Amino acid sequence: MAGGHMKYRGLSRSSSHRQALLRNLVTSLFKHESITTTWHKAKEVQSLAEKMITLGKKNTEATRRRAHQIFYEPNQMVPKLFGSIRERYLSRPGGYTRILRIEPVKEDQAESAILELVDGPKDMRFAMTAKTLSNIPETNHINDITARNIQKVTQFRENGMSQLRKMVETMRDRKEQGWDERKLVEPKRVYLHEAKESSELRYPKEAKDWAIPNKFIPESGVEAPANTPMDKLHSVLHRKKQEKRYLERVDRRSKALAPNAE
Repeated sequence: MAGGHMKYRGLSRSSSHRQALLRNLVTSLFKHESITTTWHKAKEVQSLAEKMITLGKKNTEATRRRAHQIFYEPNQMVPKLFGSIRERYLSRPGGYTRILRIEPVKEDQAESAILELVDGPKDMRFAMTAKTLSNIPETNHINDITARNIQKVTQFRENGMSQLRKMVETMRDRKEQGWDERKLVEPKRVYLHEAKESSELRYPKEAKDWAIPNKFIPESGVEAPANTPMDKLHSVLHRKKQEKRYLERVDRRSKALAPNAE
């Protein structure tokens, strides 16, 4: 009906441009399982992503053809949708995605949000729940809100409680290594012609694009310091691993020779 209320957001784009944008974002969502975009785009992509997972759960020839029409990378995304993602949500009746509002990512202060697939490897609420539990001493009891969040994030997740315990232990180890003292990355620049002082905008310290902003610890005893150039990260970690293995060999030899010395 002319002049009627629109049931979707136009996103200030033509119909073809809007459809291409949504297809691109939903492809990125299923590829990375978590994307950061504006809140209005996230709401539109969420609707399409929920329909795509419903197609995956039906698993018919018609739904596969429809998925091929939507994904920009169908050869990689269709097997993933009808494989691991379908199996993940077989027992879940709905609510396959989640939108989390965050501070504006860009300088133009546009409303930003994280769109993610729930129960996936990048589930933000699952990580936040584990972070909360890691800050609670083991001797203390959890409150009702935390218990309710634990039930929500583990209800439909396979081996949910064991994965949560493992992540809580990881969070506690990272806390001892100073993980909470990491440096925040500066927001993305939009208006490059406006040179503003970071002190006036109260932004975090500027991070170099070609270097890692925080120290990187892939395993215990192996650490790359902050501001390590990206092109030298592999060689630094390789050298640290060699030093670790050398110290372990020296330690084993010293322990083996200790009984003979006595």
